[in-house]
Amino acid sequence: MDSFLSMVDISKHFQGIQALSGVSVEFRKGEIHVVMGENGAGKSTLMKVAAGLHRPDGGRLLIRGEAVAIPGPEAAIGHGISMIHQELMPVPQLTVAQNIFLGRERVNRLGLLDRRALDEDARRLIRSIGLDLDPRARMGDLSVAQVQLVEIVKAVSFESEMLIMDEPTSAISDKEIGKLYDLIFELKRKGVAIVFISHKLDEVFKVADRITVLRDGRHIATRPAAELDQPALIALMIGREATHAVRKRESAAGGTLLEVEHLTRAGLFEDVSFRLREREILGIAGLMGAGRTELVETIFGLRRADSGRILLRGREVSIRHPADACARGIALVPEDRKLQGLNLKASTGMNLSICSLGRFSLGGVLLSRPEHNAVDRMIADMTVKVASRKTPVTSLSGGNQQKVVIAKWLMTEPDLLILDEPTRGIDVGAKFEIYELIGKMVEQGKSVIMVSSELQELIDVCDRVIVLCEGRLTGELEGPALEQSAIMRCATGIGNV
Repeated sequence: MDSFLSMVDISKHFQGIQALSGVSVEFRKGEIHVVMGENGAGKSTLMKVAAGLHRPDGGRLLIRGEAVAIPGPEAAIGHGISMIHQELMPVPQLTVAQNIFLGRERVNRLGLLDRRALDEDARRLIRSIGLDLDPRARMGDLSVAQVQLVEIVKAVSFESEMLIMDEPTSAISDKEIGKLYDLIFELKRKGVAIVFISHKLDEVFKVADRITVLRDGRHIATRPAAELDQPALIALMIGREATHAVRKRESAAGGTLLEVEHLTRAGLFEDVSFRLREREILGIAGLMGAGRTELVETIFGLRRADSGRILLRGREVSIRHPADACARGIALVPEDRKLQGLNLKASTGMNLSICSLGRFSLGGVLLSRPEHNAVDRMIADMTVKVASRKTPVTSLSGGNQQKVVIAKWLMTEPDLLILDEPTRGIDVGAKFEIYELIGKMVEQGKSVIMVSSELQELIDVCDRVIVLCEGRLTGELEGPALEQSAIMRCATGIGNV
């Protein structure tokens, strides 16, 4: 099989952190090469070097055996390399078609943008991949999953010889994942080199020809996928045998903490009612567009309900703004950490303490030492891989950024923590850390609502799961009835409450 790109002794450091140390790996045409590793292992950094987004501090890049320089994304595209990023980067004011062909717009004889031709080109490309997107839709109005699909279409539009996919299935439904697999296998048949970064172990073995494992910025192994199984792969990733598993708690739920009665937001969800008890983990399942995110955002005050009631400990409350929710001990870790969860211009420490500054203030004056001590303790407790609290949050890996978002809300000491896709883009080791953290919160008397697209995660972690289908509550499952086929029947409207 022909070699396309060879990366030889690649090194890179940021803000005192050695992200890559002498990594060498080869990517071949007509092969699906999966890159694995825990958060902070260097996977995305390595591939951003290949895509021209980072310049290496040392090492060489060779395309078909010839040394090349890739000083920027345009140079990478010129060499036939394109990338779908884990962190979505749409231009929200533009349409789907304009985002796909940004910088490559069709113009008419007068040199003006030919919108009709642009929309038709985008529509044809979208249909060829088997997706359902309106090329005229404004990007800012799309869900995270839809934005992810647009990024996939955009990368494919370059017709590159090497396509890098960084967590491409993290926000899309099973239906779209199936279409993505079909696309990947078709591109492989055409001789494209596919690089696939994923944390989903079951998905890795569905697509991989070869697997490369990085750990702490170093190359650990590159092996044919057929020579590995899940335990062996986890052992390579974390440097020891995988001994941890999700430990299902014995439910110790107490009295009712939260009641949602007939909550409705027109066009998003309708007549939703459920209860959450103290020391309980309640899961919310459903397909893309079912209204899961919109429901929890309404509970948190990011959206206004048209009708219905929210009660805390038996008393009706008015939550018209997130500040109202925070004042009542409710916190929300959002689905999109970059857009809603982080201040990308601030340091890691500032992101951690921003929602709890009142705890460290006296007479309107911020007491820096107590704030810094609390931030440092939280960084240690959450095992955030960062040089110091002063490090820009943008320099952290996606998984460590997610830990910062969760830790930020934990510092407010909430009674109810709502987690919307909390393990999206999180490696297998960090997932178990978050599961353990959720368990500890419940042991301390707190309650958790968890929205997740991973059915097994809901089954393993939650005491009960409610299911939405097209904005309506179609199921409530617990005990022996809580299993994947039952969730899917309710999520597709086959089963009901």
